[in-house]
Amino acid sequence: MEEKKFDLNSIIGFILIFAIMAGMFYFNKKTPEEIEAEKAKQEQINAAQKNEKDTTTDLVTKNEAIVVNPKDSLAMVAAKSQLGAFSYAASLPSAVDNFTKIENEVLSLKINNRGGYIQEALLKNFKTHDSVPVYLIKDGKNASFNINFGTTDNRNLNTKDLFFEPAVSKNGNNTILSMKLKVSESKFLEYRYELKPNEYMVDFSIRSQGLQQVINSSQAINLDWKLQAFRHAKSASYENRYTEVLYEYEEGKDDYLGQGEFADDTEEDVSWVAFKQHFFTSILLTDTPFKTASFTSKNIANSSDLDDKDIKITKEFSASIPLELQGGELNYNMDWYYGPTDYKILNKYERNLDEVVPLGWGIFGVINKYLFIPFFGFLSGFLPYGIAIVVMTVIVRIVLSPVTYKSYVSQAKMKVLKPEITEINEKYKDNAMKKQQETMALYSKAGASPMSGCLPALMQIPVFYALFNFFPSAFDLRQKSFLWASDLSSYDTIAQLPFEIPFYGDHISLFPILASIAIFIYMMMTTGQTMQTQQPGMPNMKFIMYLSPLMMLIFFNNYASGLSLYYFISNLITIGIMLVIKNVIINEDKIHAKIQENKKKPKKQGKFQKKMKELMEQAEQQKAKK
Repeated sequence: MEEKKFDLNSIIGFILIFAIMAGMFYFNKKTPEEIEAEKAKQEQINAAQKNEKDTTTDLVTKNEAIVVNPKDSLAMVAAKSQLGAFSYAASLPSAVDNFTKIENEVLSLKINNRGGYIQEALLKNFKTHDSVPVYLIKDGKNASFNINFGTTDNRNLNTKDLFFEPAVSKNGNNTILSMKLKVSESKFLEYRYELKPNEYMVDFSIRSQGLQQVINSSQAINLDWKLQAFRHAKSASYENRYTEVLYEYEEGKDDYLGQGEFADDTEEDVSWVAFKQHFFTSILLTDTPFKTASFTSKNIANSSDLDDKDIKITKEFSASIPLELQGGELNYNMDWYYGPTDYKILNKYERNLDEVVPLGWGIFGVINKYLFIPFFGFLSGFLPYGIAIVVMTVIVRIVLSPVTYKSYVSQAKMKVLKPEITEINEKYKDNAMKKQQETMALYSKAGASPMSGCLPALMQIPVFYALFNFFPSAFDLRQKSFLWASDLSSYDTIAQLPFEIPFYGDHISLFPILASIAIFIYMMMTTGQTMQTQQPGMPNMKFIMYLSPLMMLIFFNNYASGLSLYYFISNLITIGIMLVIKNVIINEDKIHAKIQENKKKPKKQGKFQKKMKELMEQAEQQKAKK
C-alpha cells in the first residue's frame, strides 16, 4: 500500500491562518503589570461598594444645589453671592430635583432639571442576558454631562449643579424638550432635545442667548461627558473585548482607544465620539467639529480574576471637549445616538457611524460590508438565524470550491513528481544551485509549481478573517438560539465548570469542540496517516496537525457560537469536497500522463525566465572556475 505524504502547502495555509489568530490574541493580551493594576483597582471598587446595593459609581458629583425662595430677600442675596446672574434660575419653580420624560416607540429618555442632561436612557425593545431592560444610563449614576465655564464676575460654574427650566412642545410627530438655564426670561443657556418617531437618534443643540456679558470669553469653556458601560451580556470579559471609545476626526478619519488601561488620546476636528458597549452604543455627534477633544478609557472589569456574575460595569469612558463662543454666545448643533450597535441602523445615517461596528480593516471590512452583511441579511429574512448560517456556509464553500480544487490538483502534481524530485536531490546533493536549477526546470516542463498549492490557501484568508469579525459584530445574532446555543452572538454552554481554566474559561462549549474535530479530520486527510521523517529545519508537521485544532478549541470557547458553527459546517463541507475531488474528479494516473506529455512539449521561455537561467548558468560557471 502506497504511503501517503503530507501536504506542506495546506499546512502553510493553516499556519498563516492561526498565526493571524494568535497575533490578534497576543496583541490584545494584557501584561502582568496591567492585570495586577486591574486587580488592585477592582479591589478598591469592591471595598467602596461593599455596603451599596448597586456596584456602579455615581459619576455625578453630589454638590449641594442652591434653591431659594424668591420672596426670601436674604436667601436671594446669598444665592447671588454664589451664583451671580444665575441665581435667577435657583429661584424658579423648576429648581427642584425632577425630570421630564420624552419617548418614542424604541427609546425612552429622562432629562433632569438639575443639569439639564439625560439621567436615564432606556432601549425599549431589548433585554440583557438575564432578561432585564437595557439601560445605557440609569438613575443618573453611571453618566454625567457638564459644561464648566467662567463668568464675568469671576465665578466658576458647572451646569450639572444648576437648574434648568423644562418646556415640552410638539413639531408634527416629533417631541421637543427645551431645557433653559436662565439668567432672566430672555437670557439663558438652552439644551434642546428633539425626538422623532421610531428613531434612536435625538436632535440636540446647545445655544445661549444674551449671555455675552455673563460668560467670560477669556476663560476656557469645557464640555465633559462621562459614562460607565453597563454589562449587558452573560460574559463580561467577552463584552469588554468589544467595549471601547471610537471617534471620527479630520473629515472622515476614524480611530479608537483600544483595550488599554487608562488609555488617553487627543485629536483635532472631532465630529463624533462613541462610547461603545459591544452591542449598544452612546454617541455624541456635532455638525460643527470640535477643534480638539480628549478621550480616556479605563477598564473596570477584569474577568480573568473576578467572577463574571459580580460584574455590573465593564469600562469607564470620558470625553473632554473645549467649546468656543461665536459672537460671545454658544451655538452648537449636535445629535445624541442611544441605540444598538447595528450596522444597518448606523449606516443609514450616512455619518460614517458604521465604523463603530468592528468589521475589520481594508479588504476584510469591504468583504463584510458589501458581501456578508447583505447576503446574511437576505438569508435571515426568510430563514431562522442558525439555518441562515448553515446555508451561507454551504454557499461560501461552493463558491470557494474551485480554489480547493486547484489546491488539490497542485498537491496531486507534486505527489506525482516526488520520485523525480527525490532523484534530482540525490543526484545534486552537493550542488545546491544546480539542484535548484534542475528542480525548477522540472516544474516548468511539467506545468507544476509548489506555490500553486499555497496561493489558494492564502486566498481564503480574507474570507476567514472577515467572518472572524462578522459573527461577533452581527447584532442580528444577539439572543438568537439554534440547537443547544441560546445566543449565537455569544458562546454556547453544555457544561459549567466549578473552576476556571486559564485561556479556556469556566465552561465547555460544544460548537468549538465539533469544529476542532472537523479540522483535525481534514488535516489527517491532507497530512496522511503517517508522517515522513522529520527533516532538519522543517516544521514538525505532526505537532502542527495537533496544534491547530487545539488552538481552535481554546480560542473559540469564549467566542460567538455562530462563528464556531460556521467553521464546523465549513470544515465538514470541505472534507466532503476533498473526498469527491480525490475519489471522483482527480485521477493520478491521468495527471501523470498529462505531466509526461507536457514535458515533451517545447516550453517557450519568457524574458524573465531566460534572464534567470542565464544568471544561474553564469553563477554555475564561476563556481566551477573556483
